[in-house]
Amino acid sequence: MSTTAESLYTRDDAVLGSFSIRPLDPFADAELLHGWVTHPKASFWMMQDASLPDVEREYMRIAAHEHHQAFIGLHEGRPAFLMETYDPSELELVGLYDALPGDVGMHFLVAPSDRPLHGFTRAVITTVMAAVFADPKTERVVVEPDVDNKAVHALNEAVGFVAERPVQKPEKMALLSFCTRAQFEAATGVTGASI
Repeated sequence: MSTTAESLYTRDDAVLGSFSIRPLDPFADAELLHGWVTHPKASFWMMQDASLPDVEREYMRIAAHEHHQAFIGLHEGRPAFLMETYDPSELELVGLYDALPGDVGMHFLVAPSDRPLHGFTRAVITTVMAAVFADPKTERVVVEPDVDNKAVHALNEAVGFVAERPVQKPEKMALLSFCTRAQFEAATGVTGASI
């Protein structure tokens, strides 16, 4: 695991190769993101009807937000996934649980592909989690996927998340789940995630 001038985080997967994460550019990446977030497989992202200007505005809003960040993930140098982090004590989960220092909220979305690779989505979430834990201040990752998103619940469990309880958010019923650094390392064998 290392960093380069272009990427904030890089990880080599023994089977699938190089993964990296770079900052998202709301203008340069908008067209790419629009294709991802409006794809039928991205229904849980809740942007199915978004126009290109809608996507630009949303990611400009995130870029300007003090407690929310967005990144493009690359596989072998090509854009392949979207990653967002946020402070759950400031947005998304305010009042829904008792946030602790070192909590980081996370979302991820894998780009649609005509040639799916076996194990790819798991490699993506492992990379996302390793990147979040690369910050030594991160103690625990918090997620709130839709309770009906069974595929992501299985992926979350595979990287160490433990579901706590359903919580009602304005836009959905979510499954509040947590993963500590130790749980992530025990589940994946990925250790020493630091930049």
